[in-house]
Amino acid sequence: MEVFGHMQLTSVLWVLAGVVVLVNVGLGFLVMCPRCKVISSNLVRLPENAVKRGEIVLTFDDGPDAYVTPLILDQLDKYCAKASFFCIGKKAVAHPDLLAEIVRRGHSIENHSYNHRNLFAFCGMRKLTIEVLATQQVLNLANNSVNPRFFRAPFGFRSPWLGFVLRQLHMQHVAWTRRGYDTVCHNSDLVFRRLVHNLSAGDILLMHDGGSASTVTGQPVVLEVLPRLLECFEQHDLHSVSLPMALDNSGF
Repeated sequence: MEVFGHMQLTSVLWVLAGVVVLVNVGLGFLVMCPRCKVISSNLVRLPENAVKRGEIVLTFDDGPDAYVTPLILDQLDKYCAKASFFCIGKKAVAHPDLLAEIVRRGHSIENHSYNHRNLFAFCGMRKLTIEVLATQQVLNLANNSVNPRFFRAPFGFRSPWLGFVLRQLHMQHVAWTRRGYDTVCHNSDLVFRRLVHNLSAGDILLMHDGGSASTVTGQPVVLEVLPRLLECFEQHDLHSVSLPMALDNSGF
């Protein structure tokens, strides 16, 4: 009888261990899935009203960069396009003039954490709050004392606690509809094809003004892709706007 009872207990323990493993594997998958909406609110496309207006949003991560960001701004100006720049706090501190210039030209600056930690998704609530708030303070100064409303986690990987932190700060997490992998791909043609594949109004595109890969000629990939992308928008009657422009006009 004791042996039978011991076998039952052992079986239960194995089942519980299996459940724990499955839960952790499932949670790990959700954390590492940038476009997933299960963990918390996550914007991957624009609302229907923005779609009807033919709007699309270009987002640039990991800046500002002293060389690339000004050239991106010039290219956007040429096509009368607006965009949103998800800035790293410590880079923003180093380049306050670039932040001010981004805002002056009619684009939005948004929050991409202060340190862009590789293990950001595994931070506890206290560290997450510090990362977000420290960047808010920096961006606020350049943004006419207006706090950015949108946040994007480093690599798009989100802690289960991040949604709670953002709700407390009245912020929204933004992922993307499609990306070109311009930080790791040196082929500008391939990056461009990835971005325009099934492109449509309402898309949120991810590119980088910080850490962009270089082509064989040494030119940042993003600088070769962006003019072609903006031409493509014009050909398909798509209007590049910033996140606040698209969402404010949609009652978001």
